[in-house]
Amino acid sequence: MKTEIINQPYSGEFKERIYDIESPWNSQSWTWIKFTDKNMIETVGQFRGFPKEVKYSERRNEIIVLTSDHIFRLNASDLNLIETERQLNYQDLEVSPDGTFIFHNYYEIEKMNNSLSEMIEIESPFKMDDIRFKKWNGKNLEFECEEFSNWSRKELMELDTTEWKIKIKTPHNNV
Repeated sequence: MKTEIINQPYSGEFKERIYDIESPWNSQSWTWIKFTDKNMIETVGQFRGFPKEVKYSERRNEIIVLTSDHIFRLNASDLNLIETERQLNYQDLEVSPDGTFIFHNYYEIEKMNNSLSEMIEIESPFKMDDIRFKKWNGKNLEFECEEFSNWSRKELMELDTTEWKIKIKTPHNNV
């Protein structure tokens, strides 16, 4: 399954599905995701909220769509919703090599256990701020962050997804 955020398509260009959660707090923004299955069949999903990220976990056979309004968890086989959560905090999303979904807000990194309501915070060596996922090095997710309340300290960090530990990759202080 290939997933990608796209611009609003022309009406009738793709088979389309609308994923909307009724709420008085919804924004007027929408996200369009193009799903391409192994048979090259393309479907577009329209999701409530401004686009943030979409990831596919082959091991779980699931897709997570992260928007400014909601987190949508879908079954990749039929694109049906498994669950949704109202969300305002998560800024980014990754999927580990073993298929685990990883989220971050500005201050913490969490992994999804069995559902969106079962998030597990990954302990950090210090209180983080302004987390930014960068790249994968094997089973390690590299990211940058600052120390909370000490914004002159910027660190390159690593999340080991085998042991689920965060460590400072290259200790340095920018003072």
